[in-house]
Amino acid sequence: MSRLQKNIYISLLVAQGVVIGLVENMIPYPFAFAPGAKLGLANLITIIAIFTMPKRDSFLLVWMRLILTTLLGGTISTFLYSMSGALLSYFGMLLVKQLGPKRVSIIGISATGGFMHNVGQLVTASWIAQSWAVMLYLPILSVIGLLSGIAIGIAANYLLIHVQTLRRFQLDYEKNSRHKWSILYSKK
Repeated sequence: MSRLQKNIYISLLVAQGVVIGLVENMIPYPFAFAPGAKLGLANLITIIAIFTMPKRDSFLLVWMRLILTTLLGGTISTFLYSMSGALLSYFGMLLVKQLGPKRVSIIGISATGGFMHNVGQLVTASWIAQSWAVMLYLPILSVIGLLSGIAIGIAANYLLIHVQTLRRFQLDYEKNSRHKWSILYSKK
């Protein structure tokens, strides 16, 4: 992949992540019993990035998506919550991905991201509120995060299998990678 192709690919994923994030911000919170809980649909782009580009590029994508989404429709507090959740989610997914395709699936990695995103946001909320009482939301948000992560993982798995451009980027990335995720779902 040429440098230009890589930059265009990253730009397209960032743009998609920003649009998904802004659309999700317009949707009323679906969970009245857990204020602020969202589905985390923009995490789909992070999952795709983790499986189709090097860590450095996917980390850049996460930062660019966070900054642009905040500039287009957020505040400093939303940036803090989004940043803590996204970074903890990102590093958690990378850590679990190291287990390899024989021990964990893309869906499991995504579920980890959904859970860790909520942990990061609650830790930030606890820090801002100067109280650990905020962590009482963790059980409810954990269930929501895991279910959302599973759904996003299923969607990411589907896209990585059926979108030829993503498969090509994934195969190109896996040439230099230790784990070969694409061989698990190659068409026979």
